[in-house]
Amino acid sequence: MSEDEVRGLLDDVRAGRLSRREFVQAMVALGLTAPLASQLLAGAGMAQTPARPASAPTKRGGGGALRALSWDAPSLLNPILALGLKDWNACAIFYEPLVYFDPSGNLAPVLAQEVPSLQNGGLAKDGMSVTWKLKHGVSWHDGKPFTAHDVVFTWEYTADPATGSPAVGVYKNVKQVEALDPHTVKVSFTQPTPFWTVTGFIMPRHIFEPYKGAKSREAPNNLKPVGTGPYRFVDFKPGDLVKGELNPNYHVTNRPFFDSVEVKGGGDAVSAARAVLQTGEYDYASEVGGVEDDVLQRLEQGGKGRVAIGFGGRITHVQLNQTDPWTEVDGERSSVKTVHPFLTDPAVRGALAVLVDRASIQEQILGRLGQSTGNFLNAPERFRSRNIRWEFSIDKANQLLDAGGWKRGADGVRVRDGKRLKMLFTTATNALSQKMQAVIKQAAAKAGIEMELKTVAVTSFYSSDPANPDTYTHFYSDLQLATYVMGPPDPALLMRVFISDAVATRENKWQRFNVWRWRNEEYDRLYKAAETEMDPVKRAALFIRMNDLVVQSGIVVPIVLRAKAAAMSTRLRGIEHNVYEVDFWNLAFWSREA
Repeated sequence: MSEDEVRGLLDDVRAGRLSRREFVQAMVALGLTAPLASQLLAGAGMAQTPARPASAPTKRGGGGALRALSWDAPSLLNPILALGLKDWNACAIFYEPLVYFDPSGNLAPVLAQEVPSLQNGGLAKDGMSVTWKLKHGVSWHDGKPFTAHDVVFTWEYTADPATGSPAVGVYKNVKQVEALDPHTVKVSFTQPTPFWTVTGFIMPRHIFEPYKGAKSREAPNNLKPVGTGPYRFVDFKPGDLVKGELNPNYHVTNRPFFDSVEVKGGGDAVSAARAVLQTGEYDYASEVGGVEDDVLQRLEQGGKGRVAIGFGGRITHVQLNQTDPWTEVDGERSSVKTVHPFLTDPAVRGALAVLVDRASIQEQILGRLGQSTGNFLNAPERFRSRNIRWEFSIDKANQLLDAGGWKRGADGVRVRDGKRLKMLFTTATNALSQKMQAVIKQAAAKAGIEMELKTVAVTSFYSSDPANPDTYTHFYSDLQLATYVMGPPDPALLMRVFISDAVATRENKWQRFNVWRWRNEEYDRLYKAAETEMDPVKRAALFIRMNDLVVQSGIVVPIVLRAKAAAMSTRLRGIEHNVYEVDFWNLAFWSREA
């Protein structure tokens, strides 16, 4: 499409002949991202005003207590060191980023004055830098002013390898972050960078600077956050309770509405959903997608609450360890210096790929909370591969193993060169995940593969504690069933989990996401090319090739695209269910009907 044709479409939007949504859809069809399409509208003077409740509060406070449940209880309140949603959700009560992605995939300013664009001069045309204008009048909870130096420090703190942050890779191509003045920050890249939204939650320099690097885990404020968010810290009992009180100096007028917020942890997803939907004891419960859909539908019939469901890039999959979890080398199991005794065999990997009954899992276990897929990367739509075909066939699995020389023993379990096809299969304790495990185990047994099932408490499985051997990043088993969250509507962060530089090891405190310990030069080349490819169509093609490579390699078996689901009171207002962000991304705008 030519520039004149694009301008013609913009004129149609301005005249009301074409909706904003139709314009964005047309641009996405051409390979442009939704945020960039929105920036075209903004540059033409048609920026979207965020939808807010018609009965928005007219004063700060007065809303009483907001009571929320996070059955997967947070254990850490430092977002730079956190590894999972449970901690990031809790951190969002206190900390804020420069921008969030809204439910439509558009960037919405928080600590930034505006979203950088070519039109306002924030984005360099060559993709080599982005300049952020920061909001004035923002202060930390202790009264210190928020400035550009805090943004610079957040980069220094996160990018320091000694800090041990799992987000270190986000800044891999950042050359420099500099404060041009107290409210202007320039981020310079080492190469053209199409995904330039590299900043996450901003941390206070004056609080964490003494703990940058190797002392990061010693900071008292890892458990006592000092942020810029709508609520100030009151109390935190790891694995149990988080409390915050209204921030009287919050930088948004008449916000927040609630006088306090309490997030109760523990229990399970079913009891959390029931406490909102049936008894009305709580206002909100995050991550109830682990509850059977028929149970949720029955609970909704009480009329006290509803379940919000949305699909983004959450992918539930089986991980195949490429290292040996049973051999210790230099004090480390699943070391990159070892090779798995049979999961590197194409016959075994091929058999496991066809032993997952996705249709049954989707229809009988997940219902409206899942969508069967053979792709690891599923969203946005332009990045979804049409090349992958999945099937469920016990006969084919048997044929592959027979051809690979795996013979059935007297007990029916296959053996080759003295090695039995016996696997330890781990997942987080969750009814749906455990049912999926059972389905896979049953099919595997018919192919001569023995599986021992293990479950680990969610708080341990997704923990960032380097001393906990049961975390998914340690991967001390043969197989794992896990769900990865895509986050922003761009695949750069999700697909980074497969690059060689992201291998989880003792040296980096198991704070990286390549838990397979898979290293592939072709994949690394593709990812490196995508990092600098400014043509959106070519960039999408690169990510599709990456998806095909990891799926066809057999190191991962995608099962279902999972819904992000939350239970909420029918009285709550202002919540915008957002598959791209944490639950509390717009907590400042929540209110409750009288």
